[in-house]
Amino acid sequence: MQGLERVDRDSGIRWRIMLLIVVASFIAYLLRSNMSIIGEDLIADLGLTEQQLGLIFSSFAAGYALFQIPGGFLGDRFGARRVLAITAFCWGTLTLLTGMVPGTASMATGVVLGALIILRFLVGVTQAPLFPVTGCGVVSNWFPVGGWGLPNGLSSTGLTLGAAATAPLMVWLIGLYGWRGALFITAPVGFALAGVWWWYVRDYPKDHKSVNARELQLIDAGRPPVPTEAAQNAWLIALRNPDVLLLTISYFCMNYVFYLFFNWFFYYLVQVREFSAQDAGILTSAQWILGAIGATLGGLVCDRLSKRCGLRWGPRWLAIPSLLLCAALLYFGANATTVTMTVTLLCICFGCTQLTEAAYWATTIAVSGRHSCSAGGVLNTGGNCAGFAGGLLVPFVAYHFGWTMAVSTGALFAFLGAVLWCFIRGDRTTDGDDAQA
Repeated sequence: MQGLERVDRDSGIRWRIMLLIVVASFIAYLLRSNMSIIGEDLIADLGLTEQQLGLIFSSFAAGYALFQIPGGFLGDRFGARRVLAITAFCWGTLTLLTGMVPGTASMATGVVLGALIILRFLVGVTQAPLFPVTGCGVVSNWFPVGGWGLPNGLSSTGLTLGAAATAPLMVWLIGLYGWRGALFITAPVGFALAGVWWWYVRDYPKDHKSVNARELQLIDAGRPPVPTEAAQNAWLIALRNPDVLLLTISYFCMNYVFYLFFNWFFYYLVQVREFSAQDAGILTSAQWILGAIGATLGGLVCDRLSKRCGLRWGPRWLAIPSLLLCAALLYFGANATTVTMTVTLLCICFGCTQLTEAAYWATTIAVSGRHSCSAGGVLNTGGNCAGFAGGLLVPFVAYHFGWTMAVSTGALFAFLGAVLWCFIRGDRTTDGDDAQA
């Protein structure tokens, strides 16, 4: 009887794939958020200004945003296994090249700045496929209908933990080996991810030799039929979907707040609030750890609300209150009279942004069906245009109106993002049929 019970259980390989997605998100953010930590050293070592550092930040966001749709198309066309293995290898290579950029003693400042802008742009290009491919494609293929919130929440947990580890790790490595040595030491994790991903991951559960019939039955239950339209039209299908477009605009608003923290929180603590680099690193890690808690909790709540209230109302009941709370915390945190209150409110605010991640990605999968990689590319294009806009707007507002006003701009975007959720329906699929409520 015990042997029969073991045979009847599903093989659970999807959770191993999920673990690798979390690791991929962790590594991506380790190799992505390093620039925000070494930014102060770049200013001191290379003689850059805040505005020039903002250009470097924005170049990543530009490449990342521009290649979301192509990245999603590549995922639909060539599969997650091939695309992520290649791009992860590129992350490691570009990190090494960034550490090799010469100093201004041997090259003009403009040339050095141009090299950093190009390299960061390429980092954005190669990281662009990650979440359309994993957050939509892999999760959609490997997890049952209606169970997409928690996997996407865990994916966001991986990225927030990666960012949390980056601040203290990079501060420690910079203290020992300088900013160049810190980049050289962390770059090889990209190569390791590429190898492991290619070895273990498959695009579909049926192609993985360890997946048994019970798990296949569980994953495929209630799935819509495979679409007849060619994959190369998937991004056009997504762009014609009003819910995908509303999700994309709302995601832009939420990600404006995300990039406010991603690019400037460490710098704000050191330069504006006058924390030491070590203390700022600890506080930055605390912010990302709260984000990890928020992302995981958001995934659990999203799936539960979706099952209880349906895909039309479930994600709304998570996203709208979270974004409104985010707006309030950001405004009052920026205007608080004590440093302790400011840091506390801002860290909690960041956790609220991550509560919403599962709602955005699970709803995108629900309304896009089998073209979810391309729809995820559209979503993340809008979301990460906010990184480019914020990289330029935040230092501009800070220079002319002060950092309190610069931080407060995020409250308006969070409020607008919440309002847009009132018009999003997760129970409508791309082809017009109602999704499973």
